Amino acid sequence: MQPITILLFFLSYFIVLFGISYFMNKKSGSSNDTFFKANSKSPWYLVAFGMIGTALSGVTFISVPGAVEANQFAYFQFILGNAIGFVIVATVLLPLYYRLNLTSIYTYIEQRLGYFSYKTASFIFLLSRTIGSAFRLYLVVLVLQHFVFDKFGIPFSATVLISLGLIFAYTYKGGLKTIIITDTLQTVFLVSSVFFTIYFVCDSLDFGLSEAITQIDNSKYSKIFFFEDFIGSGQHFVKQILGGIFVTIAMVGLDQDLMQKNLSCKNIKEAQKNMFTFTGIFVVINLFFLSVGALLYLYAAKNNIPVPMLDGAVRTDLLFPEIAFNHFALVPAVVFLLGLTAATFATTDSALTALTTSFCIDFLGMEKKEETKNTVKTRHLVHIGFSLAIFVVILIFNSLTNQSVVKLIFKVASYTYGPLLGLFAFGILVKHRSVKDKLVPFICLLSPAITYLISMNSGIDAEAPKLIPYAFAEELIIVNGLITFIGLFLISKKEQTI
Repeated sequence: MQPITILLFFLSYFIVLFGISYFMNKKSGSSNDTFFKANSKSPWYLVAFGMIGTALSGVTFISVPGAVEANQFAYFQFILGNAIGFVIVATVLLPLYYRLNLTSIYTYIEQRLGYFSYKTASFIFLLSRTIGSAFRLYLVVLVLQHFVFDKFGIPFSATVLISLGLIFAYTYKGGLKTIIITDTLQTVFLVSSVFFTIYFVCDSLDFGLSEAITQIDNSKYSKIFFFEDFIGSGQHFVKQILGGIFVTIAMVGLDQDLMQKNLSCKNIKEAQKNMFTFTGIFVVINLFFLSVGALLYLYAAKNNIPVPMLDGAVRTDLLFPEIAFNHFALVPAVVFLLGLTAATFATTDSALTALTTSFCIDFLGMEKKEETKNTVKTRHLVHIGFSLAIFVVILIFNSLTNQSVVKLIFKVASYTYGPLLGLFAFGILVKHRSVKDKLVPFICLLSPAITYLISMNSGIDAEAPKLIPYAFAEELIIVNGLITFIGLFLISKKEQTI
């Protein structure tokens, strides 16, 4: 597939999104209520389907298949934990948010714990989501840079800026109302791409459906459940399930991005329908992604295709695009590009809208003000500001690391989302105690620092024994949340009752 073909496809894709944005804005205008809540009229089935694209992202599309050789299907244990977490979000957190009629979910913290706690929770989200969104977009921009823009002599920074500029252009007016539609379309592209990729790889390997299942099952990649070495292995079933549950509660249930879509439904029953439907599709789609990974490695082995190198390091993230662009025919390559683009930009456009919403409501108090031309203009400026923030983080990330992105995102989440987990847990579970509000920011700063020290001094290493002989995986977020919870309890007192 020639770079000019990829570039033309990329531009055509955005022309479609611009068309949708124009049509939606022409009908509904660009009010703050439309941007923040889609006028609370989003059909639950569109939200459920569109959330698939938001939740999966380009990380799932590339890194999950790429990690199959090293981790087999162990990631599916984490997905099962995610499913349990989604059920908890739907049955515990969503009813709370709807009962309080929240636009920003962090206003609950203000009602329950106080002003400084509220600002701290919102700031943690802004930091976490900016970093997470930057990581996800970085992965796709890296692919585009490696396979397209390097051929035209365009620098990496320009590629990032172009991508963010395009996303900004179709989201800054319609916000959530536009994204509900564009994400639905992009999820169609994403899901279709997965199934078509499986078909094309199977056809190249001369596998029928039943033979493909048999080959994957008989391969070295297909092991799902790992019960060996609870202390030393990060892939152990219990660790992955627990990590999946609490990462989901924190990164979905306590995250303005995905909750904003749920809160745009007409009522709590429709929002819960959305979550339960989304959960079922999410589990199945991830199983297909892992299957794609196994098939890609079987294809690579048969055709003697090495895992690509970048900056002197093996990059399993690049195996899928390497095969798609350089070994598939034109149609399979276009299908891959369609899925990758859809997965990534469905995540980034949604995050950009959520970041703008949270800052406008939590820090500028826009929900409490009468809407004017000035408030709409301010919202546009905030939208630009977060676009630039993501741009800067991507450049920093590109200069500092070449780790597998999927691992790094959840590692970062363990530190940034942990305090949110502790704040909401304390607010919901501890009913009759109030905290010293001004001390909460220090607790939320201290708990990730302690968690980091625990992580650095734990693990199994025969040559250099660690202080804590236990290998943490994604369940590290539980430790972080628990430290925050204990800290909040220590600075709390029992409320006086009259």
